Amino acid sequence: MKPSGIGGQAVMEGVMMKNADKYAVAVRKADQTIEVSTNEFQSIIKNKNISKIPIVRGVFNFIDSMVLGMKSLTFSASFFEEEEVKPSKADKLIEKIFKDKAEKFVMSLTVCFSIVIAVALFMLLPYYISSLFKNMFLSDMAIAAIEGVLRLVIFMGYIFLISFMKDIQRVFMYHGAEHKCINCIEHGLELNVENVRKSSKQHKRCGTSFLLIVIVISIIFFLFIRVDSPVLRVLVRILLIPVIAGVSYEFIRLAGRSENKIIEVLSKPGLWLQNLTTREPDDDMIEVAIASVEAVFDWRAYIEDDTKEKNAQPITE
Repeated sequence: MKPSGIGGQAVMEGVMMKNADKYAVAVRKADQTIEVSTNEFQSIIKNKNISKIPIVRGVFNFIDSMVLGMKSLTFSASFFEEEEVKPSKADKLIEKIFKDKAEKFVMSLTVCFSIVIAVALFMLLPYYISSLFKNMFLSDMAIAAIEGVLRLVIFMGYIFLISFMKDIQRVFMYHGAEHKCINCIEHGLELNVENVRKSSKQHKRCGTSFLLIVIVISIIFFLFIRVDSPVLRVLVRILLIPVIAGVSYEFIRLAGRSENKIIEVLSKPGLWLQNLTTREPDDDMIEVAIASVEAVFDWRAYIEDDTKEKNAQPITE
């Protein structure tokens, strides 16, 4: 089955699905009805030729994903606010300065803050901890290896710890529903609760796999790219983040389209890690994911076209 091209993420009590420039967020509200919001997503890439440049397109797609993810999470959370919060002085000031662009400014600020925290936690912290081992007269290669192990341990530990949070566990169940819907379609099955339930909750194009690949590629980069100055070492780690993200994107993109045995093997660790970030959803969650898919994707036409392509292929001995 050819790749469907759709992707998404779990949100609070719901699922966001994106197909090309169209996306939908489906949320199970407190009264058990499903609210579906469909919109067009405006990418930061204005020149479409950029999306054809390997590695560079990955950087912009990563930023797009974070912006869309934050917007979808904000929409889903709006259904579960216990009480209306009065705007703070800061909120009023931002509203006054940016007016109708206030929401976009806050969203951009939140995304930037999230990136800074991620860089500090998963890039800079392992570097500073590993630098303490210099007193043991280890080689630069050994210290770089220790840094890589620390980066991987911190990342895995973070995912492991948040998996115990009750709200996160429900998000992981919706994450499983998202994957199962995409797998159901891409295996040529009718999109219904029964077929989705028996589909896999692992998918090679998952964001979890992407983050693991980012960590692994950063380890490889920093093993071989070394400078003497401590300040330059920190600067190099920050400047190489877009390159690492771009390379990681290309691998995930290839993995989602390829059935090559080597790619399959390299994808296994990411699929294994998804056992922590996805859980088996209940039927109500699957219904929400299906509603999100159907708002942006004609899965019936997709399956029909794929079937026609297979039937048109010549039979070889």
